[in-house]
Amino acid sequence: MFDWKAPTTQMLGRWQPWHKGHTELFRKAHNLTGQVAIMIRDVGGIVGQDAGAGRTNEQVDNPFDFAFVSQQIITALANQGYTVNIDYVIMEVPNIVDISYGRGVGYTFTEHDLGKDIHDISATKIRAKMRDEGLL
Repeated sequence: MFDWKAPTTQMLGRWQPWHKGHTELFRKAHNLTGQVAIMIRDVGGIVGQDAGAGRTNEQVDNPFDFAFVSQQIITALANQGYTVNIDYVIMEVPNIVDISYGRGVGYTFTEHDLGKDIHDISATKIRAKMRDEGLL
């Protein structure tokens, strides 16, 4: 059972769509604390306008809604032996474009180097391929 009081690693993203690189990042995050809160930004359907409002790299292609992304995550992680509500929870969150903090807030920010092959995976390219194949 997911322990809401235990140290937890957070992953915040659009996950448009969830892919192998996200799974590798999850694995690293899970190794840090043994459980992860995956937060899905509510940007599904924002297509043609910048969901990041200029605060991030342009994010103009967000075709997938929360239910679709959640199911993709659950399926992908189940295939790797992880169980929702035990190893991780999924949360829908607003379109968060900034995380502000003061000093001594009790958490850290960790960037994981997943290697060139994983970093080269592109959700933008995945969406384009899905469109070419008539899947989107």
